[in-house]
Amino acid sequence: MSEIIDHQKACEAAMEVARRTGRYIFSHINRISSKDIESKGRSNFVTEIDRTAESMIIEALTPVIPEAGFIAEEGTSEKKGFHYNWIIDPLDGTTNFIHGAPPVSVSIALMSDDQIVAGVVYEIWHNELFYSWKEGEAFLNGNRIRVSAVDQVRESLIATGFPYENFDRIVPFMKSLDYFFRNTHGVRRLGSAAADLAYVACGRYDAFYEYNLNPWDVAAGAFIVLQAGGKVSDFRGGNDYLFGREIVASNSNVFGSFLQNVGTFMNQIQRCVPGEEIT
Repeated sequence: MSEIIDHQKACEAAMEVARRTGRYIFSHINRISSKDIESKGRSNFVTEIDRTAESMIIEALTPVIPEAGFIAEEGTSEKKGFHYNWIIDPLDGTTNFIHGAPPVSVSIALMSDDQIVAGVVYEIWHNELFYSWKEGEAFLNGNRIRVSAVDQVRESLIATGFPYENFDRIVPFMKSLDYFFRNTHGVRRLGSAAADLAYVACGRYDAFYEYNLNPWDVAAGAFIVLQAGGKVSDFRGGNDYLFGREIVASNSNVFGSFLQNVGTFMNQIQRCVPGEEIT
């Protein structure tokens, strides 16, 4: 039988690991050259810093919960846990990192069976540590955070991310952007989904949506949004946002309307054909 894990202690351990890893990453900003960058696909990059950071996290977290496995972006560990798995993005915002632009984040979540029980997002550029654990509050650098109180989509500031390799849904996505450009306070794209979600959790953004994301991009941030009083779902309002490669997150007040607006466009079957004009 699995040992009962103290979620707060696990979160605190992940916080320290995220800080330490973030310091390592920050020390290499503006110090890498083109020969240090490997392409995993169009506009999808990895550096030795990503891999080293992931190895650092795995090495440090292994003794925290010895039975736990890892779901990690760079695949430096193949260990899978029966009950517990850490979900890790060692460097969310690699394109930002190689260009010397913020934000750049470390994202660590702990999953118990199919439920996230702790989440940490460390935005290293501004030294901002967002975190929460099951049955706890959500915090930023020790201060409690909550989602915004905005109650109208038209008064919301929206965050999203642009696809860099999967353009199958680009036509409805561009139509959704057109709608939100015209009917909200604006749309922002930072280049780190983990930071986007953390900013929803602390009320800087009112809502966020994106498709083609991986579990390590969203696990910690989505959990912190929920712990801060927000709501999270896939584009159809279901719970398949962790592995389903689509996510909507917002405060509770605008969630229904925002989800409906996103779904109006993103649940269309229309796909992008190379060279097709977007109408």
